[in-house]
Amino acid sequence: MSDTDLLFTPAAKAAALIRDRKLSPVEYVDVVLKAIDRAQPKLNCFRVVMAEEARRDAKKAEEAVTRGDKLGPLHGIPVSIKDLVDVKGVHTRHGSAIFEDNVAQADDVLVQRLRAAGAIVIGKATTPEFGVKGLTDGPSFGITRNPWNLDRTPGGSSGGGAAAVAAGLGPISLGTDGAGSIRGPASCSGLVGLKPTLGAVPADTTRDAFGNNVFAGPLSRTITDTAIMHSVLVGPSDKDPWSLSGPSQQPLSPKLAGRDLSGVRIGYIELTANPRIAADVRTNTRASLAAWEAMGAVVEEVTEKIDWIEYEGRVLYQANFAVFCAQYLPKWQNQMDPVTLAFMDRGAKFTLADFRNAQFARTALFRKIQSLLARYDFLVTPTNARTALDVTHDAANDEVIIDGVKCGITRQGWTSYQYPFNLTGHPALALPSGFGADGLPTSVQIVGRWGAETDVLRLGALLEDAQPWAQNRPPA
Repeated sequence: MSDTDLLFTPAAKAAALIRDRKLSPVEYVDVVLKAIDRAQPKLNCFRVVMAEEARRDAKKAEEAVTRGDKLGPLHGIPVSIKDLVDVKGVHTRHGSAIFEDNVAQADDVLVQRLRAAGAIVIGKATTPEFGVKGLTDGPSFGITRNPWNLDRTPGGSSGGGAAAVAAGLGPISLGTDGAGSIRGPASCSGLVGLKPTLGAVPADTTRDAFGNNVFAGPLSRTITDTAIMHSVLVGPSDKDPWSLSGPSQQPLSPKLAGRDLSGVRIGYIELTANPRIAADVRTNTRASLAAWEAMGAVVEEVTEKIDWIEYEGRVLYQANFAVFCAQYLPKWQNQMDPVTLAFMDRGAKFTLADFRNAQFARTALFRKIQSLLARYDFLVTPTNARTALDVTHDAANDEVIIDGVKCGITRQGWTSYQYPFNLTGHPALALPSGFGADGLPTSVQIVGRWGAETDVLRLGALLEDAQPWAQNRPPA
């Protein structure tokens, strides 16, 4: 196998080769680290490359194979970690100059679980300041670029990890998703990205554990790798109340066991808060729906009016940054991302009544989605309304252009399919649906019932089988 083929080998296959002593973890990690050295100047997808630590851990992984130790499902597999998540002894900068000197004292619980499964941490992936926006850039680290087209964004805020996986710089990455920050980068970068059910994967460091809408999950090139990584991450933590009584992962629905989807009902939602969808995204989304229909599924367009609470979602999102970041303004304002400052300014203008009404609206939206999922087994939408934006796009002020028409700022015109399911807590999976007219990836989103990640992943796997994607490689 050539080094290039190895870089684009799925984690599940690489782990099997390691278990069978056909692939050396030491050689594997060395190939990945050398590829990072070549790609980092172009992509700028890592804040920290942990070369020394990764080679040390790869040697230990190889020794475990030699001894015949029991090996975890990700044994010897390189993984990148978003720069919002702690890795012991390494800087967690949160994409901000404010935390330039912040060295983590311990591994986050999710990093602990990945290590326990045998994964080897190779570095910290870039994120915009505090994960605030759907592009990955900032004054403290520059611009992260999309391997499919260096003039485009890989999405955000898990854009560094997405760019790394898309470019073959490790087959998996740990991302976080507060308003689409795993699914958006998956869509832009031609990857699979899973936002789990609220409480399935613990959020130990969130400031508002009870009102949480931030999730952690996998980015990968295949459904199988996503499923394996998700299985490693799930489980309770005593720091996350949702996880303590959180959703048990529901078993696979019997009607999804084979390739005959007779009896499966899919509700298709073409527009949410967005006024338009790009013609190529619509075409590719409908082709995905047709693939499931060919397997026997019934697809119906959801035509009833739904309040997607874009304004109320913005209240919750921007008010959070206004309160959380206020402490940093006196010292750090001149070094903060202008988008962070703009969101803070807008968030500070909302009233307590605005905030409480937004919380009430969140409950109403949850109940509406519950009612739809009583009628349908899945909801399907595009993941983004168009392909990846230009890296120069100003997320605070620039309007998204779709087929020549201005469609509002990013959460209104581009990522509007994503944030509602952060607020409702339902599992949501992004996976490739094809290429747009500009040659960049497009994506479809599958939303499932509470705790039904296995069903969501299975429906995605059937599409992946019908429309294979992982063989595609970016030119960058």
